[in-house]
Amino acid sequence: MKINLNSLAKKINNYNALSDITKINASKYNIQIKNIDELGSMDLNEIYNLFNYQFEYLLPELFKIHRIYFTSENRGFGEKAFHSMWFNIFGQYQPRQVLEIGVYRGQTLSLFNLLQRHFFIDGNVYGISPLSTSGDEYSDYNKLDYEKDITNNFKVFQLSNPKLIKGYSNDKEMIEFINSLKWDLIYVDGSHDYEIVKSDINVSIANLNKGGILVLDDASLYLNLNKSDGMFKGHPGPSLVADELALSDLVTNICNVGHNRIFIKN
Repeated sequence: MKINLNSLAKKINNYNALSDITKINASKYNIQIKNIDELGSMDLNEIYNLFNYQFEYLLPELFKIHRIYFTSENRGFGEKAFHSMWFNIFGQYQPRQVLEIGVYRGQTLSLFNLLQRHFFIDGNVYGISPLSTSGDEYSDYNKLDYEKDITNNFKVFQLSNPKLIKGYSNDKEMIEFINSLKWDLIYVDGSHDYEIVKSDINVSIANLNKGGILVLDDASLYLNLNKSDGMFKGHPGPSLVADELALSDLVTNICNVGHNRIFIKN
């Protein structure tokens, strides 16, 4: 799918100019921020459909443009419901120190930056990535200069340069970096290998603030979810880790949106 970047840039400029003048926020769009922790008792398919509905009818245009940009020419993955999910998470929990493990071409990393800007959250967003084509048994990636590509994608949305930490999440230096800060939100979207996912989760929980949010990607393979159009349930490794984590006293599994499992630190 090809898109007109000049037209896209004009839309982004118009949105940003309007935002500066009117201080756009969620209420401007009559969006009711759903309390994520209140959705946990709903049927998983109803939750997924709810966030799809929010994307289609309630989400500010900038975030729709953002998804269109990244899904065109395979710049990113994920489903419409996830943009709405993140909008709600940032609106409710206002995370200041944010980490993404596994960045690819910067779709979610840039979305986090846009959401902090939208909700006037004074914070930082970091991304850990090898910035290479390295994958696992489930993933193959294009040969790109990933750091340059991510930076260029940030520029499209008039964002400052991304805060990228180069390395594998289980490298000593990466673990030391995660240990160096206390986090309000960590999104684990790196390797799909069980042992590495388990390591990512353990170090993440150890450094989350109480009440901090942990989201594990590709982790709903064993849940009772109907595979509606476009839905992907996940991979065995992350899904097994998530099911084990749901039994832990360290966190509470407050909600699941498609293959994203959402936990809060107790």
